[in-house]
Amino acid sequence: MVARIVTDAGRAYIKALGNPAGEHVLACEWVGTNLARWFGLPTLDFAIMRVDASDEIWLDQEGRRKARPGPAFVTRAVKGEQWSGKAQDLDLLDNPDDLSRLVVFDTWLRNLDRRPPSDDPRNIFFAGEGASHGRFRLLAMDHTHCFTNGRALTPAIANISNWQDEAICGLFGAFVPKMKKQVVESAAMKLAAVVKSEVAALVETIPREWNVDARTRRATTEFVCSRATYLSGKIVRLLAPKCWPQEALF
Repeated sequence: MVARIVTDAGRAYIKALGNPAGEHVLACEWVGTNLARWFGLPTLDFAIMRVDASDEIWLDQEGRRKARPGPAFVTRAVKGEQWSGKAQDLDLLDNPDDLSRLVVFDTWLRNLDRRPPSDDPRNIFFAGEGASHGRFRLLAMDHTHCFTNGRALTPAIANISNWQDEAICGLFGAFVPKMKKQVVESAAMKLAAVVKSEVAALVETIPREWNVDARTRRATTEFVCSRATYLSGKIVRLLAPKCWPQEALF
């Protein structure tokens, strides 16, 4: 659940303790959004903000579920709109190469919230801020379903069946004509450059109140790094049959 709030920096959206999906979706959002930015994708401005007992932040419209005190994930609100799902709208992007990067990124972190076959455009956000007049910038947002599809994080995340999963995420039908092989190749090189100590340091910044234990933190680090290495040598081949079927890859 997401609530709209007003902060000293302006309007924002908050995902807080007390949401029915549990604390681990906040950890997935935090790690996923940080990795998206490291990967070179533009994101919403984000931070961890502490909710106090005196704060009246309601997570539902009925006013029945209140945010619990503790660290929350917050993003700054920007003007923009959800992608309509129409292919022609992709021509309005200032950063069309990020469509290719987003597919590699979603596949890396197994973001099942952006996984066709249904061409559901949710979580594809077009921001007017920072874009040319009359155009938009694609932003990577909403990573609560990375890793485990919204379920609790456990040490099982590091199982070989997870980091060797070859299913493609994020490849909407309208994206296919926009996919650029050279951008995917560059993204694969970025995956190959993942440094385990840096990922571990990021995972350690997950607030303790989000209840990700030490074994699960280590397993999450192992998954991110093992999957990056695995996909760096395979992602072009995995995408080729759908994106560049005219090219024979050996």
